[in-house]
Amino acid sequence: MSPPAQIGRSSGAPSPVNYSPSVGAGANGTTSTRDFDTIESALEAISNGKAVVVMDNEDRENEGDLIFAAEKATPELLAFTIRYSSGYICVGMHPDRLDELDLPLMVKDNTDPLRTQYTVSVDATEGVTTGISAADRAKTICILGDYSIKSPSSLRRPGHVLPLRARKNGVLERGGHTEAAIDLTRLAGLNPAGALCELVNDDGTMKRRNDCIAFAREHGLKLVTISDLAAYRRLHSC
Repeated sequence: MSPPAQIGRSSGAPSPVNYSPSVGAGANGTTSTRDFDTIESALEAISNGKAVVVMDNEDRENEGDLIFAAEKATPELLAFTIRYSSGYICVGMHPDRLDELDLPLMVKDNTDPLRTQYTVSVDATEGVTTGISAADRAKTICILGDYSIKSPSSLRRPGHVLPLRARKNGVLERGGHTEAAIDLTRLAGLNPAGALCELVNDDGTMKRRNDCIAFAREHGLKLVTISDLAAYRRLHSC
């Protein structure tokens, strides 16, 4: 079964309409509006095959994830992600695409505090070795994001990539990185499937807001928030 038309490629980001990033306190080391980039700039980066840093709310996980389009995955992009993250790379996906590939939920009774919906793990059936290398995971992620590949047999189970079942209405339904991944890719004019992984410090602790700001600046990456993405969608009715 082909995914419904409404979950396919978007025509791209709408024209800006008086949009700007959210404003922080901006004093005593706190964040300010200039610490974050516009959603439009993040969509352009995603469309061009680059990763962006996405922050959720401080009262949620207060973590930053690297997110990039699944169909744009490359060994180099995976190697960068693995180096600076937990290495536990997931792919946020639309439910209809997961059903098409016959990827059921990992467990029936989900006791995760945030109800993250993991499916069974996968590797590409062909073109990989053990499945764990950057090149192997890039191959697998590309298959997940390539809507022209429709056969469940294109993936073997279990594997080293974790698909995540996103809510159909994205961040307007759930303010998680899983939903941000499908919204950002769809609004960038790509298939709604995005790889994501949590950023970590060298000591293994999670990167929080100020850490993510410094990381994005150091590596020339766009930095946005899920709350700004939700506001952008409401503003543009997209």
